[in-house]
This record gives sequence, C-alpha cells and structure tokens, in this order.
Amino acid sequence: MVVRLNELGAHALIAGYRSRAFSPVEVAQAVLDHIARWEPHLHASYLLRPELALAQARASEARWRSDEPCGVLDGVPVTIKENIATQGDPVPLGTLATDLTPASADAPPAARLREAGAVMVCKTTMPDYGMLSSGLSSFHALARNPWDLSKTPGGSSAGGGAAAAAGYGPLHIGTDIGGSLRLPAGWCGIFSLKPSLGRIPIDPPYTGRAAGPMTRTVADAALMMQVLSLPDARDSMSLPYQTIAWDQFDQGEDILRGLRIGMLLDAGCGLAVEPEVRDAIERAARIFERAGANIEPMAPFLTPTMLDGMDHAWRLRSQIDLATLPPEKKASVLPYIQHWADSATGMSGPQAFAAFSQFHNTRVASVRACQPFDFVISPTSPMPAFAAELPSPTNDPLRPLEHIAFTVPYNMSEQPAASINCGYTEAGLPIGLQIAGRRFNDLGVLQVARAFELLREPQHPWPQAPN
Repeated sequence: MVVRLNELGAHALIAGYRSRAFSPVEVAQAVLDHIARWEPHLHASYLLRPELALAQARASEARWRSDEPCGVLDGVPVTIKENIATQGDPVPLGTLATDLTPASADAPPAARLREAGAVMVCKTTMPDYGMLSSGLSSFHALARNPWDLSKTPGGSSAGGGAAAAAGYGPLHIGTDIGGSLRLPAGWCGIFSLKPSLGRIPIDPPYTGRAAGPMTRTVADAALMMQVLSLPDARDSMSLPYQTIAWDQFDQGEDILRGLRIGMLLDAGCGLAVEPEVRDAIERAARIFERAGANIEPMAPFLTPTMLDGMDHAWRLRSQIDLATLPPEKKASVLPYIQHWADSATGMSGPQAFAAFSQFHNTRVASVRACQPFDFVISPTSPMPAFAAELPSPTNDPLRPLEHIAFTVPYNMSEQPAASINCGYTEAGLPIGLQIAGRRFNDLGVLQVARAFELLREPQHPWPQAPN
C-alpha cells in the first residue's frame, strides 16, 4: 500500500520525522503537489507560496536532524483562514472593499502555530466579511466542495473545510461566530471544534467569535488545541490559561456509559431538518445508546425572535461598517451583503436595543436548556451542502440565517461544540453531527467525539482530485 504523505495525520508525521522515515521537506512537497492537482477545482487557497512553505520545511528538517524540534507541530503542514492575520500579509476579509495593507504581526492563533514549528502552506478563502455560510466572495474565486464540485464547502471557513476534506495536509484553522467552523465541517465531512469562548486567544475578539481546528480526525484537533490554547494578552476576552490534558482525548467508548445526552432535532426556528439528516442523527443517537449513554429528547429553545434579533443586530453593525466606505468600495461588496446590511437603515434606537438584547436572551435560553444534560447532540445543519453559487440556502438576504439555528446558540452561550461526520446522503454528501458540552468542558467534547469516531458507521473514502 502506497503511503501518501499528504494524507498522514499530524501524529504520524511527527513519528516519521523522529524515525527519519521521511522529512518535513518531503511532506511539504507532497502537500504542495496535491494542492496543485485540487486547487484549480476548489479555490480553497489564498497566498499559496510554495517557496516560502518549502523554506519553512527546510528549517524544520534541520531542527529534526539536530534532534531539536521547536514544538509539538514542528514540520507539520497547516493552513490558516485568511482573516487570521499573518505578519506581512494583507487581510482582505474575503472582499474587494478592503485595502490590502500588510498585517503588522501574527494574530494569536498564527503566532502559536508558528512558534510550534508548523509549516504554513497557505491561507484559506472566505466570503465577504465572513458573513456568509458559503464560499462566495468578491475577492476570492468561488470555493467548492471536494465531495461534489457543484456544492458549497460552507462558510465562512470555506477554504479550510474544503482543504481539510481534500487533503491539503492534516491541520487547518478557521473562525466561527455563528457556525463558521461547524457548518463547513458538517458539509465537508471533517471534524471541527468551536471551543469555549476565550479558550483559544484571538485578535480582534468579539462576542461569540472563536478560532478552532479543522481536521480529518479528533486526534489532530486535540493536538492543535495543545498549541492554540496557549495564552495571549491581546485577547481581552480570553479565559485564564488552564493546563488541560489534551492528550487524554481518547478515553474509548466506555466514557459514554451513563452519560445523559440530550437530542435536539427541532431547533425551534429556521429551516426544517431534512429527512436524510434526521435519519443520520437518529442513527448516531442509537450508537450512543448502545454504548450505554442515556438519550433524552430535548424541546426546542431558540425562538424566531432570538434568531431574527441576532440577524438584525448583525445587519446594523454591517450597515454602519459599509456606510464608512467610499461609494466605489461599497459597490464592490457582494450585492447580497449590501442588500442585507442596507435593510437595517433607519433602525431606531429601541429597535437596535431589542435586537442586540437577543444575544443575551439566546445565551440564557441555551444554558438553561442544556443544564440537565452532560452533552447535547443535534444536526450541525438542517440540510446537506447546497449549490456553490448561492450565498445562503434560502438565497434571500432577508432570510439569511435560517440554517444556523442549531449552531449559533453555542456561540452566544460560550459552550464548546464540535461537528463530526455521522453519515451521508443518498447522493454521497456528508452529514454533520453536532456535539455540544457545558462551558469550559472542551476536553469532554473531544472525548465524546472520539468515542463516536470509534463507533460510527464506516466512512466513505476521501474524495480524490479530478484527472
């Protein structure tokens, strides 16, 4: 059996470097060659600079030859979402409206990865301002899903989801403010963890905003958490640093025995769950039950008022931001985003206050609903991946968030939540299972996800690049 170096997980790569079975340069070249085959079809990358990646790999190779790796990820390829600043590189935020000013410093997640010796292969693409759950962008080429090139990889961590599923190396990092890690993970069949707010320092911080790993396996995400969760004073919302035994993520299936797990199949608002998705989540629940967990149906807790309020608050914020742009810059933003933001023009003070209040109301409702349970499972999204060209499943800027009703509550409640593949549609598209835990129990979510990873139905082979 031929071992494809780009397919190996981070643990296997580190073991290979240590044993001299292969080098970081060989791995980086294999990943770059693989990207060259996929990228014309996926458009997942931004700032793909092979020589810079190979230079990092050569430096790592020298460290391994001296038996002096600089960190737990030394020589392991990684991609970074383009809104996570990397020193000297512009941060376009997915839109032509942004001035391409080089970043003065690495943002915290990029800094931690670089310090750990990871080889930054490229940045990954995102939609305008990260405000879409698709790969549609006025700056980047349209990102596509490797499982079906006619479908979206999701967003806003669009390129990261596509890159992980397509095998652009083992490690990828994105961001999430309403589902932007978990939705691409669900639609691309990969694993992602949106950690507790502040677990991974990020700059700039914002209510609900989190960075997190996007990987093919729980093991690789846990390894990334060792690095990404290290402290950084620039995040004024970060948690006090806590030593967590991330390497204890694999406790086997016995960890499920006796757990009280809530199963949420009705978000309370938004789009209805499609039958194939519901069936996959119910099959996953039976897997948990056979392992000894107690599955209890949950009543919906998110209301249309909460979802609409958060939507209107984000519209107002974007309307204010876009109003500061020169007319020619604003005109370059996707029309869908413009229409969505402009709809908040004239919102009154009381209306704005009522809208922003729904962030807190969502938090309170989410915590209350989840409190009786050790963990909560649900669909990551109510439907599989939709057409790549659409900005959202509804294609309606006045109904833009109907698909995030399962994911956005955990951004507001600051709870950790992961997405892991739990099945496929008849057409072969992945279906994501969301696993949410209590606030601060990020390791517990990883452990439950790992147990499910061990027990779930056989997975389809990863998609291969077209000839």
